[in-house]
Amino acid sequence: MSASSRAGLAWREFGVNLRAAPRRVYETMFRSGPPRSDRTRSTFVFGNVFLHLHPVRTHRWSLRWSTTMGLGIVCAASFLITLVTGVMLMFYYKPYPDVAYASIKDIHFVVPTGQFMRNIHRWAANIMVIAVFLHMARVFFTASYHQGREFNWLVGMGLFVVTLGLSFTGYLLPWDQLAYWAITIGANIAQSPREVTDAVGITRWFDIGGLQKQLLLGSDVVGEEALIRFYLLHVMLLPLVLVALMAVHFWRIRKDGGLLRPANADERLGPPPLNTYPVFSQAPQKTYSLAALVRGRTPAVGNGPENTLPSMPHLFYAEMAVLMITLVICLGLAIWIDAPLKELANPNVPENPAKAPWYFLGLQECVSFSAFMGGVGIPLIVLLGLGLIPYLDRERTGSGHWFGGPGGVRLVAWSAVYGFAAAIGVESFAIHFGWLREWFPNIPQLVITAINPGTILAALYAVFSLLVLRRYNSVRAGALGLFTCFLCGFIVLTTVGTYFRGPNWMFYWSPADWPVH
Repeated sequence: MSASSRAGLAWREFGVNLRAAPRRVYETMFRSGPPRSDRTRSTFVFGNVFLHLHPVRTHRWSLRWSTTMGLGIVCAASFLITLVTGVMLMFYYKPYPDVAYASIKDIHFVVPTGQFMRNIHRWAANIMVIAVFLHMARVFFTASYHQGREFNWLVGMGLFVVTLGLSFTGYLLPWDQLAYWAITIGANIAQSPREVTDAVGITRWFDIGGLQKQLLLGSDVVGEEALIRFYLLHVMLLPLVLVALMAVHFWRIRKDGGLLRPANADERLGPPPLNTYPVFSQAPQKTYSLAALVRGRTPAVGNGPENTLPSMPHLFYAEMAVLMITLVICLGLAIWIDAPLKELANPNVPENPAKAPWYFLGLQECVSFSAFMGGVGIPLIVLLGLGLIPYLDRERTGSGHWFGGPGGVRLVAWSAVYGFAAAIGVESFAIHFGWLREWFPNIPQLVITAINPGTILAALYAVFSLLVLRRYNSVRAGALGLFTCFLCGFIVLTTVGTYFRGPNWMFYWSPADWPVH
């Protein structure tokens, strides 16, 4: 063959390869081709690095809306929305006190769709906080921390704390009056251990409160160092921690055999639909899982694939639906309600009332009586109690059921009545009659720290929990009573802090009653 003929063949081959390039790119991306059967859909999940966090098959019980209400997916979806909008805002935001406020105003009034992006970012962050609260309550009320899932409950608590930290650190970035004085309150809470060390006279040698404030602000006051620290925490460190914890959380759910379900879930569901794909009928090349061959402490061991459906499309379509609903809600709120932006931060003009983010207003209500117990003591007790719950409650009754366990719905209802009544009663008494400092001006600070509305309320809830534990002879019942009470107390205190506190943190039935200067 002549040289010119060989050159012609090479050109034709090049042309054929060029035309086939798009198809080849698609084939190298998706090696198994489009998933058209249940088996290829399973392979699609198994071979995808992102979808591999999901099981290939999902139990029908987990696909019921009432099992989770999609709250975990709402948390993940709202985080993705805040991540995307946050990155877009970073193109214009400048984290320095002399230009931060101006850059936020530019985002509002100059950058095309800038205000809309900021509104979406703010509402997605608030939805994420609400969803994390509700998700934690759902896991608790269905006792889904049982049967090997204790560690994942701790990981979930870590996600809860990091979510609050993410939202709190973002609060300072606009550098307006609202942000400045809210963070000032947070810094004073961090310094509140001085309330105890001053009372016992050891602050000179052991100033843990001052150390915490220095670590938070990098200074004694909210200034440039604080803004840089909050910015770094908000856009880099906390998101990385959150992503790492989410990966572990999802992975453990899968390795624990999916969502916890009642022991009689198969019986309650009944037989699967006639068109359900039979698991082992197509000459499988692999076992369903190594868990089918071994024995051990993993909850997945001993569980077969019966009564399950392929995750693709059943689970993924449900997840995509929740994602779209979350996005639509964020867009709707962003259209109708703008993110607040007050005047430029002024350290010489205190905001009155200066209020923390809404999810900390319950603590701020307690802080108004004792900074240490409201800001540090009670939160630590609550977190420690929540972390110990799965290790103290070793019962198995009620696992996977809503309000499962001795007492059930009736116990939760009475706990809610008691929880609301106790919180409203203690708050009403303190607002109407004052507290120890008003009655005894010279009373030692340690007494104020030990005996205040927050500690009284926590003690009332603890006593109620012990009575429930004794009544039902069940740790699970005691935990149900205690968790429900604290949830009610949080709602009452947050409502009072949000709507009924005005200048100087006085109680007002309406903002219209606030004094006018």
